[in-house]
Amino acid sequence: MAYHIDQLQPGMSASTSKTVTETDIILFAGISTDVNPAHIDEEYCRGTMFGTRIAHGMLSAGFISATLANKLPGPGTIYLSQTLKFKAPVKPGDTVTATVTVREVNVEKNRVILDTVCTVAGKTVIDGECVMMPPVRAKAVGGTA
Repeated sequence: MAYHIDQLQPGMSASTSKTVTETDIILFAGISTDVNPAHIDEEYCRGTMFGTRIAHGMLSAGFISATLANKLPGPGTIYLSQTLKFKAPVKPGDTVTATVTVREVNVEKNRVILDTVCTVAGKTVIDGECVMMPPVRAKAVGGTA
C-alpha cells in the first residue's frame, strides 16, 4: 500500500529487517565497485579496530531505502535527500532493522521528513533523516461524451 500526503501523520512508523550475509557483502562490493579490504579481506581486517570484516555502510543504508519504497510512504515514493551518521559496524551475520518514522508532513509541498535509524540487536548503527515526496494520487481521466 502507498500512503499519500493526506494519509501521513507524525509518529507513523515502519520497519524492515534483513540479516547481512557474506553473499550480500560480496555482491554489493561488485555492484558498487567498493572493494575496500575492510569489507572483503579477513586477514587485513584482523589488524583493524574491528578485528573482522564489516559490511558496507551503504548496504545497511539501503535497507532504509527499501523500507521507504516498500512500506512508508510506499510504492511510488521519491527520495529527495538523506543524512546518515554511521555509529557502529555491521558484521556478516548481523540482522539489521531499518526503521523510518514520520516527523513532519508538508501537504502544500507534498514533502515528508522522516527520522531514519538502523539497529543491530537494539544498538543504533546508522542514524539520520530523509526528505521524501510521497506518491501523488492518480487524477481521474475522461468525462461525459
